[in-house]
Amino acid sequence: MTEPLFGPLDEAVAALRRDLMAPDGPQISTMRNYRFAILPYRPHDEFKLRTLIRRLTDELRAEGWGVLPISLQKLLLDRIRATGDANVQALIARERRLHEKDPERALAHLRDKIAPHIEGPEGIAADVARLIGEFAEQNPERLDRTLVLIGRAGALYPFFRSSALLKHIDGKTRNVPVVLLYPGERKDTTALSFMGELPADRDYRPRIYP
Repeated sequence: MTEPLFGPLDEAVAALRRDLMAPDGPQISTMRNYRFAILPYRPHDEFKLRTLIRRLTDELRAEGWGVLPISLQKLLLDRIRATGDANVQALIARERRLHEKDPERALAHLRDKIAPHIEGPEGIAADVARLIGEFAEQNPERLDRTLVLIGRAGALYPFFRSSALLKHIDGKTRNVPVVLLYPGERKDTTALSFMGELPADRDYRPRIYP
C-alpha cells in the first residue's frame, strides 16, 4: 500500500502562514480569481490541527486580519434542528430501529435524509457563501487581509464531498482567501481520500498544502 504523501502538519501550517502574509498579498493560489486552498491532515491529528490553526488565527488577528472560522458540523446541525424537534426525534428513532436489523440500511436511510442538507448549491454551500458574504460586508476595508477557514468536515463523514462544496461556492466568496481544513489522506499530487476511507477524489483545482 502506498504511504500517504503527508509532510508534517506543522510544516503545512507554516507554509500556509508564509503565503498568506506574503509582501504582495496572499499567495495561496496561482490563479488570481480562484483563491482557494486545502490543508489536509490525518483525522487523528484533529486536536493538533485545532491548536495550530488557533495560533495562526491569533497571529493574523494581531496583524489586523479578519479571520472567519466556519464549522461545517454546526451548519449541518443547524439545518437539521431547523426541521423541528419532532422530525429530529423521528429521524433518530428510525435510525436506531433500522440499525438493529441492518446497519447498512440505517446508513442509507440517514444518507437519504441528510444528503439534501449537504449537497448541491442550495445545501451547506449556500450557508458557507452567505456567511462569507456577511463577513465581507461587515469588513469591507480589509478584504485583502481576510481569511476564511472551513473546518469540522469530519463530522459530515461519509456524506460529504469537499470538491463539490468548493465548486458550489466558487464565485461567491468576494475573492477572499478560503482554506478548507481536510481530514483525510493525500494519495498523490491532486488526489484526496476523505477520512482516509472514501475512494480518492481527484476533482480538485485548489493548491493542496504543503
